[in-house]
Amino acid sequence: MANAWKRDKPTRLLSPKLLFLLFSSTLLLFFCFAFLTSRPSNRNPTLISLKAFNAISPFDCARSPQARPVVANAVEGLRYPFIFSLSDFGTLPDKPHKNIVRMLKGKPFRKPDISVTVQELLEKAKAQGRDGFFVDVGANVGMASFAASAMGFRVLAFEPVFENLQKICEGIYFNRVADLVTVFEAAASDRIGNITVHKLIGRLDNSAISATGAKMAFKSNEEIAFQVRTIPLDEVIPKSESVLLLKIDVQGWEYHVLKGASKLLSRKGSQAPYLIYEEDERLLRASNSSAKEIRDFLRSVGYHDCTQHGTDAHCVKKD
Repeated sequence: MANAWKRDKPTRLLSPKLLFLLFSSTLLLFFCFAFLTSRPSNRNPTLISLKAFNAISPFDCARSPQARPVVANAVEGLRYPFIFSLSDFGTLPDKPHKNIVRMLKGKPFRKPDISVTVQELLEKAKAQGRDGFFVDVGANVGMASFAASAMGFRVLAFEPVFENLQKICEGIYFNRVADLVTVFEAAASDRIGNITVHKLIGRLDNSAISATGAKMAFKSNEEIAFQVRTIPLDEVIPKSESVLLLKIDVQGWEYHVLKGASKLLSRKGSQAPYLIYEEDERLLRASNSSAKEIRDFLRSVGYHDCTQHGTDAHCVKKD
């Protein structure tokens, strides 16, 4: 018949690509649980945990909404392996993040350089019989924090972006390190208060205090501005507690973080932490500071030995 209804094509509920992704996700979950149940415990039950803070309360992972989807895996080639959760998936399904591609091929995530550095430095401290905190400022999704906690070290992690905090909470659960990692929803700075942070559309896991710095760092012109709490490290870290390593990666805000940790950095000799901070002159200028200003400040608190490692500076006090 000329006016007959055309038959609708049958709907395909599950494409082969989606079935493949679902199957791969199932394998991933199995791998993660096998990893967690097989890894030896390396925690010291006598380590004290900080339960009370005068200036700020820790972020409560138990009350945080669960992010979804969750894509997590172990990292490759570390002496102390750990699991972390991706916050950037790329463009699915056409251009997934490189770590998702690795996972679908049965490979672990590529190890982040900072994780290697953190474990090497803390391994030296461990060999010397030293114990103390690792302080992670600009923790992102916790790759440096989990590198330290996998070794049994206590961690104070500072991160202002909520999406990142969700991923850190996932990592705390996956790695079973709730007794070692304390997280703060704040931007470390040189004063108590609030400040505007800029995070980029499509890259909500990354942020910067300076809008110009955010655009330079992440190559995007679209951003969202939001208010976050600021806190000096000196207001959080007790004088009685040892800090072995301080890592700062805050897209140009490093000078303000260091100023807010002047008491910590003024500790004598080996009591002062080994310091790693990003020293990118473009990002520093976007936040009205400079590498020279930072180096001058560090000399004023006793750090005279600094070396450059790519865009990072490593500084240490000698006895």
